[in-house]
Amino acid sequence: MSTTGATAEPPPSSRMSSNGEDPLAALGSLSGVAESVESVRKAVDRVYGHRVMRRRSNEITSEAALRGARGSAALSGADWALEEVRRRTDFSVDAEARVMGAALRLTAEAGQLLSIWRQSPLRVLARLHLVAAADKSDEVGRPRQAGEPVDEPLIELPLPDAKEMSGRLEGLADLIIAGTSAPALVTAAVVHGELLALRPFTSHNGLVARAAERIVLIGSGLDPKAVCPAEVGHAELGRASYLAALDGYVSGTPEGMAAWIAHCGRAVELGVRESTAVCEALQRGAA
Repeated sequence: MSTTGATAEPPPSSRMSSNGEDPLAALGSLSGVAESVESVRKAVDRVYGHRVMRRRSNEITSEAALRGARGSAALSGADWALEEVRRRTDFSVDAEARVMGAALRLTAEAGQLLSIWRQSPLRVLARLHLVAAADKSDEVGRPRQAGEPVDEPLIELPLPDAKEMSGRLEGLADLIIAGTSAPALVTAAVVHGELLALRPFTSHNGLVARAAERIVLIGSGLDPKAVCPAEVGHAELGRASYLAALDGYVSGTPEGMAAWIAHCGRAVELGVRESTAVCEALQRGAA
């Protein structure tokens, strides 16, 4: 997160203190955040209460994973129709196909890493990058080093140097390991936003950041069956809105942080709406 402007504040990942301060919890008191958290909780409760969820939750989970991967890929430049994602089997033929393949692999991998996240988030992030960048060279699975370029053309933020990135990434990991009383939405938004701001890897940072957000939402217990794909909502809100909200996070201002958290909350709600529609279709026998 940059500190441009007099009102900018250091990122939560740089404010972990030795006396046990919980900087993520403080974000819950920002204007509008409590309302976003409550709105998300009510939306998630509604879809979990749907009668189809009680009988066919595995189908909803599988469909949410597919649609979430499609949404994440769309934000990284591969905006394919859902039926095209279903139809294709070869995801290596061109750049867009490789992005889509990476998104699908990450969504599948995320569920396997839940038990490791709280103990070793850096290990999980390295694994996510390794899975996403399977077609790359020896730059995969480790944070970038000084002088290495970053291939993330759709995010045009100032790039922290390797030393700053490493320190802030360690700070983020410390926050996760220490635990927080912050709502899951707040934690997920900070993890997502900080990874986009830092771009710790030489490629696929957007895909990895959204996969990490997914892990937080599932592992926190907010969405244990993984049926509320925030990636769907981020894509539906559009890349321009996504980047504008991210600018708010990077600004470090209370207003900017609150706007980013609200944006992430709206994305979860749209993911809920998508899965609710799938439930309704299954109930009608149309899907």
